Amino acid sequence: MTTSAGERSSYLMRAGMVRNVRSGEHLTTFVVSGVATVLITRLLLSLSGYPQIGGKGLHIAHVLPGGLLMFVAISLLLGYVGPVVRPAAATIGGIGFGLFIDEVGKFVTSDNNYFYKPTAAIVYIVFVLIVLGFRFLTTRRPIDPREELANVIDHAVEGVAGGLSRRRRAEASELLGQVPREVSGRRETADLLAACPPDEVELAAPVDAAWQVAQRGFERLATHPKAPTVAVAVLAIQVVGELLIAAVLGDGLNTLPVLGVTAGSLLSATFTVRGALALRKANRARAVRLFELAVLVSLLMTQVFQFAATQFAAAGGMLLDLVMLGLLRAERDRMRRAVDDSTKAKTHRLPPEPDLPPFPEDPSDPV
Repeated sequence: MTTSAGERSSYLMRAGMVRNVRSGEHLTTFVVSGVATVLITRLLLSLSGYPQIGGKGLHIAHVLPGGLLMFVAISLLLGYVGPVVRPAAATIGGIGFGLFIDEVGKFVTSDNNYFYKPTAAIVYIVFVLIVLGFRFLTTRRPIDPREELANVIDHAVEGVAGGLSRRRRAEASELLGQVPREVSGRRETADLLAACPPDEVELAAPVDAAWQVAQRGFERLATHPKAPTVAVAVLAIQVVGELLIAAVLGDGLNTLPVLGVTAGSLLSATFTVRGALALRKANRARAVRLFELAVLVSLLMTQVFQFAATQFAAAGGMLLDLVMLGLLRAERDRMRRAVDDSTKAKTHRLPPEPDLPPFPEDPSDPV
């Protein structure tokens, strides 16, 4: 397979492995659902005295409903086309996987010990590896314009049969506006999208609505005038807090988990200080990147040892890291959009090239 310009497609695309442009959101939904399920399950079992469902020699472990929910998620993905079903499948699959992985202590011990102390660290590492592995597969090369076009066609496939609401049509049109005009099949896709009948009846999308609310909230907080100062203060307090929690709740200052927490905290502190210095020099982009590195070190290194030292008591630090990462990425995306808008404004002021059609002023214009 070749493009209109003669450029050869990647092997994965030729094999039919076309990436979903919203895969990052779906993975985050899966991971958040899974982690929340583990924490809520542990909390409810602790409050209820760890009851057992069954009796007379039987015990229905919650790994069984977890497997059932994962089966439901897979059935949704295999049984229906279009993007509308994926947020629900990611949520249901995440809950099922959370119920499954919560009982990992029973699977790695000879006495089926649900309270095996390293369980918290094992669960955390599994989710971290899922995120890292997925990011490696999806970000090692940029999204190809033909993949973006395939995602627009995915919307159209849903719309041909059941129609498209204004919201989903706008989402597809915006994505189509990012596809260069010279990509083969773009005009035909625009025609197909225009042929989809309007229909405001659609499957409820609470996950999409939650994503939009969270994104707007992160953007408002990230652009607050005091956001940089608060970010530095939170990161500094977190470093001190992680050291104190590991020392108090752990097994002592000379254990490997506590030493790992100490090393990770010092590395995070180094990035935080460098980020604060970049802020003083008015280099906001570099400061945001350094603060992101501080949070990532905490998530990928410090929290691993923190969970090993304190088990699920480290959940608060993990949630704080996730909130900080969301704020920093919202600010990074805002700055990138500002740069893109500035570049587009300069480009539009240039005379059009004689061999190319004019660029549409409205990104939602499908042609």
